Amino acid sequence: MRILIAGASGLIGQALVQELRAAGHEVRRLVRRETSATDEVSWDPPAGRIEEGAFDGVDAVVNLCGVPLASGRWSDARKQVLTDSRVEPTEVLAEAVAQQGVPILVNASGINYYGDTDSAVVDESDKAGTGFLAELCVLWEAATAPAAQAGTRVVLLRTSPVLTGKGGLLGTLRPLFRLGLGGRLGDGEQYMPWISLTDEVAAIRFALENDEVSGPVNLASPQPVTNSEFTKAFARALHRPAPWWVPGVALRVALGEAADEMILTGPRAVPAVLRQAGFAFTHTDLDTALADEL
Repeated sequence: MRILIAGASGLIGQALVQELRAAGHEVRRLVRRETSATDEVSWDPPAGRIEEGAFDGVDAVVNLCGVPLASGRWSDARKQVLTDSRVEPTEVLAEAVAQQGVPILVNASGINYYGDTDSAVVDESDKAGTGFLAELCVLWEAATAPAAQAGTRVVLLRTSPVLTGKGGLLGTLRPLFRLGLGGRLGDGEQYMPWISLTDEVAAIRFALENDEVSGPVNLASPQPVTNSEFTKAFARALHRPAPWWVPGVALRVALGEAADEMILTGPRAVPAVLRQAGFAFTHTDLDTALADEL
């Protein structure tokens, strides 16, 4: 397959490019600057511009665009940046995919679509939750509508926090835990869906290669854990104690709304679509995933 990827420079994007090329696929990367390599294609989402010929022979488009959510307090301006960085590129690509007749669009979304579910298990058949992140995911996914209406197979990747020693969540937490400053957040009972980087890229490839996969797909381990369980497992992986506790009120003072939506609550989400389609996870156990990814 010839696959065009937006967001190829990110943590997941770089790993996905390697995975797809190793599997024999041809990958072209969309970049927001002048091209400097033969596999690059220039585009400007705010201007709605994509280099002529970008979709020639393309069998699938993968869109992973979106600035990081974890960036301190969410002002109204910051919320707009988070929204625009996801919805705008998706709108541009979905319209182009529809016009060019590209058969597959695999588009990023987030596991926060479900909001806070407490201890209730949710899968792709469940409705959206409430809160800024859930509303953002609804807008993000809705932006793919032109492609779906044109007959494109659209896959919506509701991605969990991705575990990898190369950065992301573990990169943020590892220095603190190595110093023995790790600990549970709030009461520690909130659920934390997770997925290893290995399974993240394998699942995206699986979605590209399997025609029966479409619509929302939870990229999450079959075994979500609570924050308390995650804290203990990460401390074990680093051979460090994690005796501390950060009160929820302190997190709310520091991060405001972001604390409630990203840290102190979460969905107990499971990957029903992937399991039904026959995807084999490499990592279903958190301890094994941390050992391998670190």
